[in-house]
Formats: sequence, C-alpha cells, structure tokens
Amino acid sequence: MIDFPWKAAGLVLAALLLVAVGAGGGVWLAAGHYRPLLDQAAQDLTACRAARGNLEALVGDQNAAIAGLANQAEQRQANAAHAVADAQQQAGQHFAAAQRLQQERTEGDQCTAAEAVIDKELGL
Repeated sequence: MIDFPWKAAGLVLAALLLVAVGAGGGVWLAAGHYRPLLDQAAQDLTACRAARGNLEALVGDQNAAIAGLANQAEQRQANAAHAVADAQQQAGQHFAAAQRLQQERTEGDQCTAAEAVIDKELGL
C-alpha cells in the first residue's frame, strides 16, 4: 500500500505535466497565429493616429480661416453700413441742391438761365 500514494502522486504529476505542455503548446500556436494580426493592427493604429493628427491640424487651420472670414464679413458689413449712411447724407445734400435749382426762377432763355443757376450754385 505504500506504493499507491507514490503512484497516484506520479500520475497526478504526469497529468499536470501534460496539461502544462498542452497549455504551452497552445500558447505557442496562438502566438504564432495572432502575432502577425496584432502587428498589422498596431501598424494600422499608428497610421490612423498619424492621419488623425493631420486632420486635426487641418481642421484647426480651417477653423482659423473661417474665423478670419467671419471677421472680414463683419468688417465689410460695418463698412457697407457706413457707406450707406454717407451716401444717404450726400444724397440728401444733392437733393437739397437740386430743389434749390428747381425753385429759382429766371427770365429769358432756359439754357442761359440754367447755366446761370448752375454757375451760381457751383460758385463760378
């Protein structure tokens, strides 16, 4: 009976050794199969990160350009409003001058009278 515990222990150790060899072989086969896939995935990840960095830089440039265009549009709008106000003021002055010319009455030839009124308005 003394032989039995050693025999059982030997069988258990042999089974554990077979399981360890099987597990090691499985790991070796899995590594051989998945390593190229993992290497390709790592290369793809590196390429994607580089592309993302480039796209982020381009988006930053576009955002800066859009902000610049928005500022230019605001400036053009302000300049246009100022130009409209100036044009309205000048139009009012020209309209008043035209009204004065129309209200003046002169005798004689119409061309000569118009020339006299215009010369008077211009200070000639």
